[in-house]
Amino acid sequence: MLDNLVRQGLEYGQLALDYLSGPVVLTQLGLILALLIPALLLARRLEPLLEKRARGIKGMPGVLRLVVAFLRRSQWFLFVTLLAIAYLVTSVLAWPESNYLIYVAMLLSAAWLLIAVTSHALRSRLLRKVFAYAAWIYVTAAILGVVDDTARILDNAGFDIGKFHISVLGTLQAAFLIGAVMWVSFTAGDFLDRRIQKAEELTPSLRVLLGKIIRISLIVLAAMIAISGLGIDLTALTVLSGAVGVGIGFGLQKVVSNFISGIIILLDQSIKPGDTISLNETFGWIRELRARFVSVVTRDGREFLIPNEDFITNEVINWSFSDKYVRLDVDFGVSYDSDPHEVTRIAIAAAGSVGRVDASQRQPVCWLTDFGDSSLDFKLRFWISDPQQGLTNIRGKVLLALWDAFKENGIEIPYPHRELIVKSPIEVTSGSNEAS
Repeated sequence: MLDNLVRQGLEYGQLALDYLSGPVVLTQLGLILALLIPALLLARRLEPLLEKRARGIKGMPGVLRLVVAFLRRSQWFLFVTLLAIAYLVTSVLAWPESNYLIYVAMLLSAAWLLIAVTSHALRSRLLRKVFAYAAWIYVTAAILGVVDDTARILDNAGFDIGKFHISVLGTLQAAFLIGAVMWVSFTAGDFLDRRIQKAEELTPSLRVLLGKIIRISLIVLAAMIAISGLGIDLTALTVLSGAVGVGIGFGLQKVVSNFISGIIILLDQSIKPGDTISLNETFGWIRELRARFVSVVTRDGREFLIPNEDFITNEVINWSFSDKYVRLDVDFGVSYDSDPHEVTRIAIAAAGSVGRVDASQRQPVCWLTDFGDSSLDFKLRFWISDPQQGLTNIRGKVLLALWDAFKENGIEIPYPHRELIVKSPIEVTSGSNEAS
């Protein structure tokens, strides 16, 4: 089989060499190369100017991406235009005797321009390049009329396993079919998920759950379509599915556990995007719920990817589970010379003057808690409705407001002090010693 492929390749190569060495073909090749130079020079001058004007398109990022992709390949557009003009002129003048090569070059260049621009609808750069080259190779074979011959050569390049024939052609077809159906499923899943996330009548947890169900369903459906399209009987996968199930039971316990835990979290709505939570030493707000983990962003900008299982097995503090309001306490002390009634009034007013303190719904309160060694001890309590904005910073602002208010009203915050009484030793006289 290999000898036949080599012999056929040599025959095709000799025919191509004989064809390209003719004067008519050399004339057309020279004309094609001559038209490529002005196309490159004109594109170098026009491309920056046109792209600058295209950047003015606002609100349509998809259209802007395609327009920029087209402008950055303006040399191909100019080349195709010049080839079309050359084809018309040579057809009218009937020189050279044949202009078929110019016509083929024009079609191939136009096909490459169209494929290269449309491929930018794919986000992945790798998939974009694979699609562009594969599509252009197929279009080239179709234009040259060698699709059937190429398919026969690729189909012969393979081997048999029992009754199943594996060839290069079958492998390429399988890769194309799987890639196409998977791309369609991912694109459709992303589109439907974005539409669901915009549905304000649904709760955040239900949006995430529906998005995950749709994504998984589309992927499973795409896999079944790809397997059926390859001619594989689905009943033949029974043994394989059993082996996969055993592998999941032994080797993927944590993965399955996190996946099931994520579904449970979405169903019971214990946490949802936007909630402020505390888990062990992590305090932050939930940015996203994934199939395997929960994304938690802390106040210092770090993003923790916590497995879903931890939210099921560990104690979690949800600061906004059923109520968005959170109560905070600030302890302080004043000197014994101060009037505690006046201190209470000033402290409540100072807390209410801080912007994040929600004094309209729940008024701050202040209580005298103890007669300390050096001060009258108070506890100031207030409520906030945005714990995701931080707790330490709001406590600091309230303390600064207390400091300013006490300074303005002459209330002192005492330093801790201790009284030390030093007694001199008793002097013993000599007479008393003799008497004793």
